[in-house]
Amino acid sequence: MCTLPELAEIEALRRTIAPALIGHALRLVAIGPHDMRARGSGRGEGHRTKRTWMTPSELLDGATVQSIARHGKRLAIIAADGRCLVVQLGMSGQLIAGCDSNVSHQHATWLVMKPVRGRGANSPASIPMIFRDPRRFGGLTAYGSTSSLYDSWNAELGPDALTIQAQALRAAMTGARAVKVALLDQTIVAGVGNIYADESLHVARIDPRMRCDQLSPKRVTALALAIRTILNRAIKHGGSTLRDYRSGLGATGTAQALHAVYGRAGDPCRSCGETLHETRLGGRTTVWCRSCQPGVKGASTTGQT
Repeated sequence: MCTLPELAEIEALRRTIAPALIGHALRLVAIGPHDMRARGSGRGEGHRTKRTWMTPSELLDGATVQSIARHGKRLAIIAADGRCLVVQLGMSGQLIAGCDSNVSHQHATWLVMKPVRGRGANSPASIPMIFRDPRRFGGLTAYGSTSSLYDSWNAELGPDALTIQAQALRAAMTGARAVKVALLDQTIVAGVGNIYADESLHVARIDPRMRCDQLSPKRVTALALAIRTILNRAIKHGGSTLRDYRSGLGATGTAQALHAVYGRAGDPCRSCGETLHETRLGGRTTVWCRSCQPGVKGASTTGQT
């Protein structure tokens, strides 16, 4: 099953790779065989002008890592000198530190240089870090400063799903779109994809076909809480590994074992035993329980195929 990593997977990546990077210098040792500039990105400011290979400076060669930030599904390595490198995994991307440096489909390889002072005799002076992406739907975007990075995120993305509050969600989810379709819109809430939209709607007991303008304030409050709850639970279990996703240390996640509805069409609902149903909304497969997630008369079919 192919699906894009969502907020839970990127946050699990951030938490596992941050200790290996923060405070350490990066030395770029290999680029290629493909330019992995993210689609729609350009040199330094997030807007493509022409297809050019990323420079060593853009790839943080010689930089000391100050922090690892995340908003929605985007991860940023932030250097002490202000340079930023945003990592988007796409379907098959991986950013792994301390891995086997001989794995295939590497597009950028660094050495994470450990400080010599206080280092034990058996501790390595450096560890490799790779960005690999067999299917090349992910990519890297360079920013010259943290202000340009955050300006881009604020302009392109809605509130982060891990902290989304009912008031912000209510203000953004308007009109006749199906609620499932709206949740996949990253300008409304950043970080929710197909997996956690289905899971959150199940917990909130909302029919995914309902129109946004049919949601009562009480339902929106329940949905905001469900999104935060589902994401935090998935992060605790290292995210969902359905195929390619790995943590920053190369480990697989186990949250997929907890999925109540996603990928389970035709199976019994784990809450009530009724058969789970499937449809397509906004071009995406959607699974829900008609018993646990009752709709209302005139539920939207906007985006349904």
